Parts: sequence; C-alpha cells; structure tokens
Amino acid sequence: MQKITTFLTFNNQAEEAMRFYASVFKNSKIVSTMRFPEGGPAPKGSVLGGTIELEGQRFMVLNGGPYFTFAQGISLFVNCETQGEIDDLWEKLSERGETQQCGWLKDRFGVSWQIVPSILGELLQSKDAGKAKRTMEAMLKMSKFDIKTLRDA
Repeated sequence: MQKITTFLTFNNQAEEAMRFYASVFKNSKIVSTMRFPEGGPAPKGSVLGGTIELEGQRFMVLNGGPYFTFAQGISLFVNCETQGEIDDLWEKLSERGETQQCGWLKDRFGVSWQIVPSILGELLQSKDAGKAKRTMEAMLKMSKFDIKTLRDA
C-alpha cells in the first residue's frame, strides 16, 4: 500500500473525475468506488468517493460538497518523454479547463496540472549558462511546452 496518497475533494463530480482521468492516462484504472447508504446526505447508491490509479500512483476522491475547492498552490506534475505525450495530455486535460503559462493548466474540475517535458530540468541546469538562460526565456513565453523550441533555444 502506498504510504502517502493524494486526496482530491470535489463538490459532486468525483465519479465523473475518476472516469475522465482513467480515460486520459493509459496505465489507469478505477480501483474502488464507495456509494452513499440509505439515509445518507445524498441519494442511496450515488458516489461518495473512491480510489483511482493513474500511471501507478493512487489517488483518493470524495464528493465533499461546495465547501471544498482546489487551489493552484497544489498541482499534479506529469513528466512527459515526448512531444506527442505533452500534446495528448494537454489537449485532454485542458478541454473545458484553462491553460496557463509554463506548462500549467486547470482541468474542468479546477485541478491544477503541470505537463512538463522530462528534459526541461536538464536544459535549465545546463553547464552552458547561455543555454540555460535561453531555455528559461523560451519557457516563459510558452503555455504548452514545445520540446524542440526548448532544445533549440
């Protein structure tokens, strides 16, 4: 069992979010679903919460009502090996969401994601200070990352 698990609290979209995230990431599955019992605060059988696994990482979700919202101070960071992976995740996760600078986006549920090429850290820490500076300058002009542009900087 995973020692530390990210716990995402939605208003009433936990089931929709689990299905959506499982459709976005290839190595994913809904592990379990908890439903409200008779006499609960929601109709019997509706989803209370559950557990989903995305790329080997487990997340717990809960329908907690309108009192809980997501803040950008916490985001889910996704290392991407290829431009195709960046493009695919960016398109799917930003649909009905909001794109931001430097690989950040908010999905339709308000969850913040960072879709980042794995090579970015290496480029930003280049022993060639000029290369590192040009990479930073290129990165700051981007919303969705473009690996070729970062490498060519």
